[in-house]
Amino acid sequence: MDSLVPVELIEKKIYLIRGHKVMLDSDLAELYKVETRTLIQAVKRNINRFPSDFMFQLNYQEVASLRSQIVTSKPGRGGRRYLPYVFTEQGVAMLSSVLNSERAIEVNIAIMRAFVKLREMLSSNKELAHKLAQLERKIEKHDDEIKLIFDAIRQLMTPPETKKMKIGFRREVD
Repeated sequence: MDSLVPVELIEKKIYLIRGHKVMLDSDLAELYKVETRTLIQAVKRNINRFPSDFMFQLNYQEVASLRSQIVTSKPGRGGRRYLPYVFTEQGVAMLSSVLNSERAIEVNIAIMRAFVKLREMLSSNKELAHKLAQLERKIEKHDDEIKLIFDAIRQLMTPPETKKMKIGFRREVD
């Protein structure tokens, strides 16, 4: 079954804030094809389904940091009048129950797949980093031994400092 929304598009809309992978309310509203205020109204009508580990509101510093990463409207230019909300993976899962539309369910499935893919990528990167660190430790351990081998080879390549006697006949010219 083809996804309603490409996983790659969703992955670009997942941010790391306060140690959580989250999605902005405006990005979710765009994916669900509803207005941001409609999404927030549905959430606020069912606020008991969204504890602080499912959804939280950004502070001014976080919004400023996001503005440097993505293009958002600047305050006072007809943009947002409140600080955006962000939803964790569990909060996104809960959104399909409060929006209650076929599209919300399909988009949520695509978003859940994107979160899983992201988690798998992070896990494999951690494993790779761990293996690389192990290899570096092994190389450091053997580094001294390798250096000794090279030093021994260099010594064998260097001729001894004794005087060599010339071999052959010498012809004396009068």
